Order: sequence, then C-alpha cells, then structure tokens
Amino acid sequence: MTSRLRPGDFAEITAFAAVAQARSFRSAARDLGLAPSTLSHAVKALETRLGVRLLHRTTRAVAPTEAGERLLAALAPALAALDGAVAGAGRLEGEVAGTVRLAAPRLAIRTLVGPAMTHLSRTCPYLTLDVRTVEHPGDAVSDGFDLGIQLGDTISQDMISVALTPSFNTAIVASPAYFAGRGVPIHPRDLTRHACIGCRSGPGGSLYRWRFGKEDQEFVVDVSGPLVTDDPDLMLTGALAGIGLWHGVEHLAHPYIEDGRLVRVLADWSPINPGFFVCYTNGVPLAPAVRAVIDAFKNVGRS
Repeated sequence: MTSRLRPGDFAEITAFAAVAQARSFRSAARDLGLAPSTLSHAVKALETRLGVRLLHRTTRAVAPTEAGERLLAALAPALAALDGAVAGAGRLEGEVAGTVRLAAPRLAIRTLVGPAMTHLSRTCPYLTLDVRTVEHPGDAVSDGFDLGIQLGDTISQDMISVALTPSFNTAIVASPAYFAGRGVPIHPRDLTRHACIGCRSGPGGSLYRWRFGKEDQEFVVDVSGPLVTDDPDLMLTGALAGIGLWHGVEHLAHPYIEDGRLVRVLADWSPINPGFFVCYTNGVPLAPAVRAVIDAFKNVGRS
C-alpha cells in the first residue's frame, strides 16, 4: 500500500504532538531544540493540509481541539514505537531506553528523584527522565505524564499507587538566636504569637495550616510571619537565618538539630504524615523504562 505521507510530513506531525503534549510552543521548542516559530509554521502547515484546526491558541495557553485530541491519541502509539526504534538502533539488545515524563513536588524531587538519577544514569544510560515540578500532580498522569509522585493522602482512587517511603515525622524548629529573643512555645496555640515561615502547599497555592495532635487532642493553627514560599529549601534557609519557625519534614532538619544550629520544639505535638507514592494510570501496561524508574525510586525510598 502506498503511503500518504509526503516529505516533511513527519516533521509537522512531530511538531504538533510536541506542542499538544506540552501545551506550549515555547516548552515544546525547548524540548526539541528548535525555535517556537519553526513549530508554529509546521503546525499551521499540518492544519492547512488536513483542513481542520488542531490547536486552540491564546496569548496564555495552547490546548488541542477535539480533532487535535483525536489525532494525538491516534499518533501516540506510533510515535512511541518510532522513538523506541530510534533509541534501540544505538543500544545493546535488552537495554532499557526511552523517555519517562514525571510530575513531582519539590520535596519529592529533592529526596527521591535526585538520588534515583545517580542509580539510573549508571544502570540505564539510554533512559531519559523528563522531570517537571508540580506541587500537586493530581491528574498530571492523564495530562501526558507517565508517572506522578504524590503524598499518600492525595491519591485519586482510579490510579495505581506504589509506596516509595514510609510515613514521616514533622518537626517545628528555629534557630537559638530566634528563641533567645522570643521565648519557646510550649503549646501549639502559642504559635500565634510567633513569626512562622508559611508554606504554600495546597491546591492553587493555598497556605498550609499547621496541624498538631497529641493523644485525643488536635489543633490546627493559622500561622503568619515574614516569609511565605513553596520552596522547602528557602524555608529551611529562613529558619537557619533566624527569621522564624519552620514546620517541615524532620529528617531535613535533623543534621542542623544535631549540630545545634536549629532547636526543635513541640516535638510531642508533631504529627506523622503519609509518605510519598508513585502513581500511574490503571489498566496501562508499564513500559520497561517506566518500570526501571519506579524501581529506582523504591530503592531510594527504602534506603
């Protein structure tokens, strides 16, 4: 059977698929190493040839039309097969290869993804892990990601989830200099009189409310202070600098507690939070590259 593809058609199809998956000409161009204008011309040429609009374009966003969604769904298996064939041409038989797209919050990237990359780069040299920072992956897997990392209390019921880490303890800490000028809180309600470093960790960047529990008592405290951020490293830096109290994962603060640069308070009130899970779509067979990434995360989580 004669192919209907013409010279240049594959470039147009690749351009459309990259933009539709990234929801951005700029992001897709960066991933492909091309200029955004090159992708724009290619997509327009494909739309003209097919006689149908494939992408909705605004100054802020790009999204596939209904026809674009159908075309993208039909193209996905073929593009994945082509990508695998090209990758396989330069590797030994049985080597794991391909690109795995991951959405994960900053804390998971720091504690799991970073260490896992050391292992993956050594054992799977033909694998590429494409990581995007998404504080609340939610439906990220359905948005084109292969995997998402989430806390155990935020997982959708229609997803398959694999535990990566055990539950973790939280800690309230500040520098000795901070406590020297403010005193030490002995009850969660005392925090309303202290400078606290706020964490934007809820959906839409909402401010996290500090939660405490002891025996049958529970407290939720709305804190305030001189710094609000979604970056855990900046929060810890602020605590070390003496600007306020930090509420976070205990093992991140542990080295500084050990050497005396931070002092822990309200330890008997600090709750235990669910650990991280890696999630993927139910009913979809896992590619060898995806399985290799999950195994690497599990190994890090157990260490």
